[in-house]
Amino acid sequence: MTARTLMVQGTTSNAGKSLLVTALCRWLVRQGVRVAPFKPQNMALNSAVTTDGGEIGRAQALQAIACRLEPQIDMNPVLLKPNTDTGAQVIVQGHAVGNMDARRYHAYKRIARTAVFEAYRRLASRFDAVIVEGAGSPAEINLRTDDIANMGFAEGVDCPVILIADIELGGVFAHLYGTLALLSESERARTLGMVINRFRGDLELLRPGLDWLEENTGRRVLGVLPHLHGLHLDAEDSLACRQASAPAADTEHIRVVVPVLPRVSNHTDFDPLVLHPQVDLRFIGRDDAIPPADLIVLPGSKSVRSDLAWLREQGWEAALQRHVRYGGKLIGICGGFQMLGTQVHDPLGLEGDPGSTPGLGFLAMETSLEPEKQLRNVRGRLTIGDAEASGYEIHAGVTRGPALARPAVLLDSHCDGALSRDGRVLGTYVHGLFDLDAACAALLHWAGLRGQRQTDFRATREAAIDRIADLVQEHLDTEWLLRLLDLKAA
Repeated sequence: MTARTLMVQGTTSNAGKSLLVTALCRWLVRQGVRVAPFKPQNMALNSAVTTDGGEIGRAQALQAIACRLEPQIDMNPVLLKPNTDTGAQVIVQGHAVGNMDARRYHAYKRIARTAVFEAYRRLASRFDAVIVEGAGSPAEINLRTDDIANMGFAEGVDCPVILIADIELGGVFAHLYGTLALLSESERARTLGMVINRFRGDLELLRPGLDWLEENTGRRVLGVLPHLHGLHLDAEDSLACRQASAPAADTEHIRVVVPVLPRVSNHTDFDPLVLHPQVDLRFIGRDDAIPPADLIVLPGSKSVRSDLAWLREQGWEAALQRHVRYGGKLIGICGGFQMLGTQVHDPLGLEGDPGSTPGLGFLAMETSLEPEKQLRNVRGRLTIGDAEASGYEIHAGVTRGPALARPAVLLDSHCDGALSRDGRVLGTYVHGLFDLDAACAALLHWAGLRGQRQTDFRATREAAIDRIADLVQEHLDTEWLLRLLDLKAA
């Protein structure tokens, strides 16, 4: 049996495609439907390790959780991880096949297309329904040839499409009407419904526009989703909505600072800190003043040497030396961990021009970038506080040096990272280290937080998924959706 398939496409990037697919997946699970998420081609620096040993976009991993499934390679067969303004690492079926500029990837796309449809067919044979997420906008005329991300995929599997648009951007009716106008006749024919996202205000004042849209497009408006305050879910790239609110002045709290590197990767590492009621978290971008902090965290990077140069240009090297000298704590995660050593070598030019760059010198170790990427889910215990820890590794670097004799994490399979002799600097390859509450509490205590409140990040994430599934139930035409998928309500 082939699964019923529905594709969600957006009029723009960040229109709410990932959110709507996540919500639809959880809502269908509630109806007793065996459902899986799918994104043919993803461009993102946030990724996750699957149970079958590959790498997929972080949003698809979250959508798998919404389906109550483990993330699998087939859910995102093509992942592009930008490492320059014109090029990206290309990951097919969970594994890197090389770095390509836009022209080279365009020529390679026919091979990628085969991987996409093979992965989809495997998923469709195992589930009742597949909810597919598009990428960017289907109206990008220059990208229509050999498209696998939007209508090229929908036409290939002959599935219906619904469009979502973000009203907060302004011009929502133009976005929807104009997108439909730029589609081919067959693409318009399969676009059956529209959703408006992030609405604030009186819905009746919007009603004349909705009526006009239905009359002039011949397409059904399935509903209007309201803006949700305080919603935090794994994002593909955007850091704009992830700044934490400062704790109340009378609350015991800790100040955490994270530099926003030009090629920052896996910033979802910080989601538990964004949500922690006692963490004053600040993401510091280009030309921003570097504020005082109890803890500074260097995040992952897709281009370690160039991001290290950016840190120096922005004055971070002296600020970090001063921070540690006066007793502050410093953590480096993955690429940030590599920066803490004495040298970063890229002899093959995997992330840019071949060469070596001096590290920040906090840990006695050197890193060489090698072609074989390490991809694994891991469990173990922190050497700080003996707290249970878990997460995942995604890195091409191999790190060696005496600093590793004092590991940061004792994993079930190997020792990871390093802890400086003075106990002020910690480096690790483990992403998601703050996700487990015990590990998060131990790291924050090490950094100076006392009188901690109990938190449960995973329960908070589950509640957020249920919250957006409630939106589908309350604000969309669910009977129409079930008929479209040829399914029955539970």
